[in-house]
Amino acid sequence: MSPDQLPLLAAAILLVAFLYSSVGHAGASGYIAVMTLFGLAPGVIRPTALALNILVASIATWQFRRAGHFSWRIFWPFAALAVPMAFVGGYVSLPTRAFKVLVGVVLLLSAVRFLARPGADEVGSEPPRGAALAIGGGIGLLSGLTGTGGGIFLTPLILFMRWAPVRTASAVSALFILVNSIAGLVGNVSATRDFPLPALALLGAAGVGGAAGSYLGSSRLPSAAIKRLLAVVLLIAGLKLILTP
Repeated sequence: MSPDQLPLLAAAILLVAFLYSSVGHAGASGYIAVMTLFGLAPGVIRPTALALNILVASIATWQFRRAGHFSWRIFWPFAALAVPMAFVGGYVSLPTRAFKVLVGVVLLLSAVRFLARPGADEVGSEPPRGAALAIGGGIGLLSGLTGTGGGIFLTPLILFMRWAPVRTASAVSALFILVNSIAGLVGNVSATRDFPLPALALLGAAGVGGAAGSYLGSSRLPSAAIKRLLAVVLLIAGLKLILTP
């Protein structure tokens, strides 16, 4: 990437951070797609995406928690095994192409469902603890392998199962993404002994986008609008997983 492309990349990162943070996500799958289009090396992309994730997820966590939407009872069973498994996923490098395509198709189908029927904010019972622990561990491993925080998998699952209202799902996912991204980045840096300097140049853009998006998502946007935005996020993430080698 040439230096004159940096402002364009920063603008794209800002837009991705704004869109994703409005639904409690941090944007890693979007950052990966954008950086791939700009020709950054694979060894730079994953740790950079995780670093941007940490900043935006921190902002989103604060905004959604400040607005009173966070639930510790729902969060901790998903996070307990996710954090060590995200470290493992960030440390290793596996040929996950077929699995990523399968996950991408699932995300696309989820996006279509939210676009067609955003639905009311229906809530049933909280998730069974054993299931949440197992699901969290699996999502944590996948988040480390793909360089994402796992929110693109956790949020639609919580909503489909009616385990929480949409803003609580967003708040839980924001902190879930934060702890997984930290673990994934530590695992990646432990394996590579390197941290890419381009990440530092993009933090400001991600921070501005994340602050604006998470403020709107936590306080201003109606639930149906958040679900439609989530559908757009899932479309981007699904296409990224399917199309990126």
